[in-house]
Amino acid sequence: MRWKRDCCGTGRNLPSTGPGLTDTTTAPADPTDDAPIDAASTPVVTEPVRTTFAELGLSEPVLHAVADMGYRHPTPIQEQAIPFVLMGRDVMGTAQTGTGKTAGFTLPLLDILSGSRARARMPRSLILEPTRELALQVAENFVQYGKYLKLTHALIIGGDSMTDQRDVLNRGVDVLIATPGRLIDMFERGTILLSDAKILVIDEADRMLDMGFIPDVERIVGLLPRQRQTLFFSATMGPEIRKLGDAFLRNPKEIAVSRPASVAATIIEGLALVAEHDKRESLRRLVRTQHVQNALIFCNRKRDVDILHKSLSRHRFSVGALHGDMAQTVRFATLEKFKVGELQLLVCSDVAARGLDIGGLSHVFNFDVPHHAEDYVHRIGRTGRAGLEGHAFTIASPEDRYAVEAIEKLVGHAIPPINVEGLDPVAWAEEDGRKRRRVRGKGREKEQQRAAEPKKKDKATKDKPERTRRRERVETEATAVLAPTPVAGLGREADPARGEGARREGARGESARRAPQSRRPPSPIPGPHRGPGPQGEGEQHLTHRGPPRREPNHPDDHGPPVRGFGDDVPAFMLLRPRPRPTATTEHQESEA
Repeated sequence: MRWKRDCCGTGRNLPSTGPGLTDTTTAPADPTDDAPIDAASTPVVTEPVRTTFAELGLSEPVLHAVADMGYRHPTPIQEQAIPFVLMGRDVMGTAQTGTGKTAGFTLPLLDILSGSRARARMPRSLILEPTRELALQVAENFVQYGKYLKLTHALIIGGDSMTDQRDVLNRGVDVLIATPGRLIDMFERGTILLSDAKILVIDEADRMLDMGFIPDVERIVGLLPRQRQTLFFSATMGPEIRKLGDAFLRNPKEIAVSRPASVAATIIEGLALVAEHDKRESLRRLVRTQHVQNALIFCNRKRDVDILHKSLSRHRFSVGALHGDMAQTVRFATLEKFKVGELQLLVCSDVAARGLDIGGLSHVFNFDVPHHAEDYVHRIGRTGRAGLEGHAFTIASPEDRYAVEAIEKLVGHAIPPINVEGLDPVAWAEEDGRKRRRVRGKGREKEQQRAAEPKKKDKATKDKPERTRRRERVETEATAVLAPTPVAGLGREADPARGEGARREGARGESARRAPQSRRPPSPIPGPHRGPGPQGEGEQHLTHRGPPRREPNHPDDHGPPVRGFGDDVPAFMLLRPRPRPTATTEHQESEA
């Protein structure tokens, strides 16, 4: 006989079943000295009647598969979305991560497609996912929920053999699960036709927007028939997401089971404020003291994922890494090890872990405060799923003040602070450190020096860079060196007022007079250029076509460099041309 506890607080056990006890009778009470209790004075607490999957209109094969998974009652998003999907209505659903949105469109989709068969290269339905891991997860749900139905599916994602994917499409598929990039690639190769896809599912629409897939999604929607059913699901519903929904859907049924960007009540949050150089140590201490069964550790950058993974491995933690630059086979193998319990910790990026459904995940650690406040909701939504309790801890540095405030404003409550034992407490910084981090090393010192320099009155001089000012000083010195000087051999001073033609003739005459004295060019005489050509400004122009290439105040300064032949002209340039023979001369030579 089974016994139940006395509700009156007497400490006695009362029989709940036994001979002669039916559903309408009660067990006789044991004799007691207590005063009788009036039944009308004690309120009767009754549990609310919960809806079951059988009441949603699903077929028997689907209900049988759901029962095998251990589910009996749908979640709020499933309870509201499944009937409208079965009616053929467009649906725009918004719910927290971990509330069962995937089953909200998977179960009715199986019922709708069970009545006919697909043709080659023409899928009957299309599900778009932002990441390969999420597409693989949806494919696993179709296998589990559709095991009693004769439906086929294909997974079109990057990293897999395109030949194998083409062979599956040629046999005909009922459900096509794909990422936008690979789907467009297959369409351009003529491998797939989307004219027969009557149902479109856009999952994780907010992540599609963040990753820049919206242009690809718009192109894919243009390839589908106009008469179709569209299901639009997202964890957050911002203005951009709603605008996309209005463009893709027709008279949709809007379902919102929770406030946008809210945190599930089953998640216990915490915020640890530590110094920047203590973040790794604080993470290790939290993992050791929080009784972590398994945990996801999020970083903002893929490089930080690798660095933190190596650090935890050196401290002998069972840890793996997951980010977008890893090979597809390595990512799947690492994720499978984490799911089966071979790895305790998994360091990952936002894109790689978006939408992952890992049963019984106990903890989520934000090693870096996310850049976007919406990512905080998606990160911690990996834990506390299916009504289970989860823990989410964020490790922040003093410079993350404004990022934390943006998160608290989005979720509508403050994150409770926690203390990490053994680490010095710190306070929030006054400025936004994320902008200041861009200036590092020498760049920071130069910026401080420029800020400390007094402002100059001459605005023109202030705007000129240092290189320009140094070049102007060199040009000034060169002009002083190249001032007009007496020309040797001419017995007169250079006259800048003389015409260019007269100066050229004088130079040629002087060269002609010197030619008989020497037939070979002597060694050049160091000094200013006194060769043929104009003097004064013209001489300076021909000698130097710009400032001399030398450093100012050079110790071995011999003046400007010499161009041309200097004062001496080679002999071959002084040879006189032979006179042309005339007709008379030719006649005399012929007679001779």
